[in-house]
Amino acid sequence: MVKTDNPDEATARIESALYSAGRPLTIEVIIRASGTESKTKTLELLDNIMKKTKSAFKALEIVTLPDGSYVMQLKPEYSSTVKKYASKPVLPNATLKTLSYIAYMQPISSKQLLETRGSGVYAHLKELRHLDYISHQNVGRLKIFTTTEKFQKYFGIQGDVEDLKQRLFSKVRKTANRQTTPTPPVASEVN
Repeated sequence: MVKTDNPDEATARIESALYSAGRPLTIEVIIRASGTESKTKTLELLDNIMKKTKSAFKALEIVTLPDGSYVMQLKPEYSSTVKKYASKPVLPNATLKTLSYIAYMQPISSKQLLETRGSGVYAHLKELRHLDYISHQNVGRLKIFTTTEKFQKYFGIQGDVEDLKQRLFSKVRKTANRQTTPTPPVASEVN
């Protein structure tokens, strides 16, 4: 990107980068996008953008994630409201179910995934690896899958894997209770 000394131009570039990325950006990426070549100046501009966004928008926010990256996003309390207006989901439902199953059961083998999710799981795994939401290690002839740091950043997940599993389980239990279907087995019954 071409260097700029114009604060308005640098601000517009930062806004553009955050809006179009659709994912968290590190400060280094934001500095390059701004064209300022200055961390101090970029942080100052970013702080101003965050303040303007907070006062101008009711449903949008720019947040700093625990790892120091920044993301422009819809405030969580509005996600269910706009769900029906979203043009296309990030992932098809079947792939999203596979991803959530991996997140909950990780580490999980390809054999277990095939038995649980069926043969369509191979296409899901290919897409999820392409998006860098999952990774695998070869153990003999098996592949053992886990979620990645990119998965955690993209979905705004903080904490360790056990915390993630607890949050997923409580979400499933709440959904099941609303639908008046039997609750899923407790974690000790799953293993």
